[in-house]
Amino acid sequence: MTTTTERDARARITAEVTTWPGVHAAGPGERGEFSFLLGRREIGHLHGSRVAHFSFQRELGARLREEGRVVAHPITDSPGLGARPIAGPDDEREVVELLRLNYERLLARYGLPD
Repeated sequence: MTTTTERDARARITAEVTTWPGVHAAGPGERGEFSFLLGRREIGHLHGSRVAHFSFQRELGARLREEGRVVAHPITDSPGLGARPIAGPDDEREVVELLRLNYERLLARYGLPD
C-alpha cells in the first residue's frame, strides 16, 4: 500500500529533477523502478519513495559509500552501484543531490541530447 507521504516524496523528487534540461522521467520499468533519464542514459531511479538506486564510476561510488551518502546496492556489492534509503526530507534532498551529481557527470561527458 502506498501512502500519501510516499507519493509526495516521489512527486517532490520528480518535480525537481525533471526541470533539468534534457531530463525526463520513465517508468514503471520491469522491476517497478521509476527512472530519470538524460536522453537514453539513466542518472538514477526510485523504487516508490523507499529507496533510490544509482550507478556511478567505481571510484566515485566507493567515495560516496565512505562518506555515508550511499550504501551498497541490495543486488550486488559493486563499488559503482549505490542505494540511498528515503526516510524523510533530508534523504529526499540527498537523493536530488546525488541525481544532480550523476546528471552533471553525464552532461559533461555526453552533452545535452538532441
